[in-house]
Amino acid sequence: MPQVTSPRDSVRYSTYSMAPSFAPTVRTTDSAQAEIIHIESGLARMENKALSKQRVVLSEEKTENLGKLALGAKLDRALDRRMAGQDAVMRPRKGTVTDSEKEDEKASEKEDEKAGEKQ
Repeated sequence: MPQVTSPRDSVRYSTYSMAPSFAPTVRTTDSAQAEIIHIESGLARMENKALSKQRVVLSEEKTENLGKLALGAKLDRALDRRMAGQDAVMRPRKGTVTDSEKEDEKASEKEDEKAGEKQ
């Protein structure tokens, strides 16, 4: 049978009415308290304090960026596996002209035309 202790010295407020409560608390039995202490000490031994100091809580933006990076890495691995069995040989293209080279050619042609008109 649980034993009832004397009323609490501190005031405890109800979460429903915010009225102070001086109700006596029920004392747990010694065996239950010993079991709780045993479990608590076991959990304390299992906790690695050095690792818990290193834990980081990422912001939502960093979590999103890491997710994108992980997805990109996953796609790269999948494409590597897909292309690994292919017999095709990748060779550099010959004679391709880039857009910047085309613009340079047009600019030089206009300069040549202007120079020809002046002469």
